[in-house]
Amino acid sequence: MAISSRLPAPCYLLMAATLMLLIVQAQSITRHYDFNVQMANVTRLCASKSIVTVNGEYPGPTLVAREGDRVLVRVTNHVAHNMTLHWHGIRQLRSGWADGPAYVTQCPIQTGQSYVYNFTITGQRGTLWWHAHISWLRATVYGAIVILPKLGVPYPFVAPHKEVPVLFGEWWRADTEALVNQALRTGGAPNISDAFTINGLPGPLYNCSANDTFKLKVEPGKTYLMRLINAALNDELFFSVANHTLTIVEVDAVYVKPFTVKTLIISPGQTTNVLLTAKPFYPKANFYMSAAPYSVIRPGTFDNTTVAGILEYHNPHSASESSFNKGLPLFRPTLPRFNDTGLVTNFTSKLRSLATPQYPAVVPQSVDKQFFFTVGLGTRPCPVNATCQGPTNTTQFAAAINNISLVLPSTALLQSHFTGMSRGVYGSNFPVMPLSQFNYTGVSPNNTNVATGTKLLVLPFNATVELVMQDTSILGIESHPLHLHGFNFFVVGQGFGNYDPVNDPTRFNLVDPVERNTVGVPAGGWVAIRFLADNPGVWFMHCHLEVHTTWGLRMAWLVLDGSLPNQKLLPPPSDLPKC
Repeated sequence: MAISSRLPAPCYLLMAATLMLLIVQAQSITRHYDFNVQMANVTRLCASKSIVTVNGEYPGPTLVAREGDRVLVRVTNHVAHNMTLHWHGIRQLRSGWADGPAYVTQCPIQTGQSYVYNFTITGQRGTLWWHAHISWLRATVYGAIVILPKLGVPYPFVAPHKEVPVLFGEWWRADTEALVNQALRTGGAPNISDAFTINGLPGPLYNCSANDTFKLKVEPGKTYLMRLINAALNDELFFSVANHTLTIVEVDAVYVKPFTVKTLIISPGQTTNVLLTAKPFYPKANFYMSAAPYSVIRPGTFDNTTVAGILEYHNPHSASESSFNKGLPLFRPTLPRFNDTGLVTNFTSKLRSLATPQYPAVVPQSVDKQFFFTVGLGTRPCPVNATCQGPTNTTQFAAAINNISLVLPSTALLQSHFTGMSRGVYGSNFPVMPLSQFNYTGVSPNNTNVATGTKLLVLPFNATVELVMQDTSILGIESHPLHLHGFNFFVVGQGFGNYDPVNDPTRFNLVDPVERNTVGVPAGGWVAIRFLADNPGVWFMHCHLEVHTTWGLRMAWLVLDGSLPNQKLLPPPSDLPKC
């Protein structure tokens, strides 16, 4: 009987699967970065000041990797301030030691010390960003993270001619560390910023800044991917490009069903990838791309200015680039009024996950744990024998989640949890709902004081979680961009007024809701999110308006280890900073 040299079909399948695994492994590499935190002199608005930077760059260097890559970033602190860096939106699966928020997952990197952030990018591709996560140092310490798809995997949209990171920032003439320290001493609100920036440049609409303008050069008919990042400390921003439309294709490093707008909204902490297709001809004009704030609080309490860059049509065959664009008219976009909540609601309601077989929306269909959090402002009594500059001269500004204003400990929460030495550091009794209920969006209660404490909310591994976050009208309604570390979540519902636990869930989108890491709690409204607690560790959640985080609008989740080895938090690295 002849012996066949052919292998059985299962063997071929096994060999093919092994080959594919080897190819995928070969694509994943380790990328090394050296980030030196150092002072640098920068001139903006015709004034020079010394700022904290990474590698002397403002904004800092762009970190580029591919999905599946391991990233090692050695951070060396050469400045007088303590420092940590957060890789905003990176899942940090079992690697919470690399997440970065000071006194939550690590003690700060002290002057003259180094720490290596070590993490693997798993199941993510798109635009994220990194920033300082201690005090207000992220005012100048931030940069883009560009995660490319695996080799050979195309974008689910037209391939762009060029990709451009566009980072919105906020600029103060004063030293921001002195500014926030003064506010904490007086109990008042810190001074608002003097300008917004695009890639570190204020643009020509501010006095003495015409030369500090970001310019994007495009060619007729070509498509450009703009990787938008809102790194501003305290302002949500409208963004528009005069006489052009923007096609939204991704938010927070998750693909979405494409849709086209003239104006978008982007909150601090959020990223948005847009496609801009240049006109098919030379328009003999230049165009402002402008950003201005969205806020429902009164003018004068936020930076109500406009930053602009310039979109220029480039002729590669022109002998003189300057003469080609010289004397051309410059068109401005029509931006919404600062308090146009209708536009914000219309935009956010259009965001939907791509929800395809390749990029599914894995929305939890059932829920193990339900929570209801109030988020908003409040007060604390002024210290004895002191006069405060808060809402009254006997109170100072505060903010809270479920009326608890988080006090950070003097040692890291994650380390205390891992070593089993939590006594005296934190409690495990964060309230799952407000201790006292009231008309959250109606008349404020007489007592506006918030409690303080260091309390965590404990979750079992792999629990499915539904969280409703409700804005409150105490000291006025306001939008709050909430960022959850360590997880993406699905925004299954949102609305205005008080959340109705009976009727509102019937309208939840459990098919293709947008997946994010930062979501705006609507001013005078609520938002509902769902996520799977599949990442053990201690995970910070806070408002990304830095002033509100400083006042205490922050909390932390403690996700316990699972039973399997790959469901447990890895041990801390040997160079983990000490407090």
